[in-house]
Amino acid sequence: QVQLVESGGGLLQAGGSLRLSCLASGSIFSIDTMGWYRQAPGKQRELVATITSGGSIEYADSVKGRFTISRNSAKNTVNLQMTNLAPEDTAVYYCSANIKLRSYSERRTYWGQGTQVTVSS
Repeated sequence: QVQLVESGGGLLQAGGSLRLSCLASGSIFSIDTMGWYRQAPGKQRELVATITSGGSIEYADSVKGRFTISRNSAKNTVNLQMTNLAPEDTAVYYCSANIKLRSYSERRTYWGQGTQVTVSS
C-alpha cells in the first residue's frame, strides 16, 4: 500500500513564500515522475511542476521563475519551493508520484490528499 502525504500548506500574504513537501511511503520499488498539481475553486486541476527520476523538470508557465521543484529519491520525497506567491496561486495542491511496487510490475500514479494554499492580497 502506497501513501503520499503532503505538508506545508497555509495562509499567507501576497509576496510570501511557502515550501510544500510530500513523502511517499509503502512497499515501493521505484518512483519515476513525481509532481505537484493544483486545483483552484471552479477550475480544473492543473500541472504545477514535475520532476523525473533523471532530473528532468517541467513547470507550468504561470509558475516559472517563482516555484522550484526538487526531490530526494532516496527518501521518496518531493518538494515545491514557492516564492512571490500571488492570490491566483490559491488552490489545493496535490502531490503525485508514478510508482512501481515491490509486489507488482505495473506502475501506477498515486495522489496525496492535498494541502490548501491560500494567498491574500
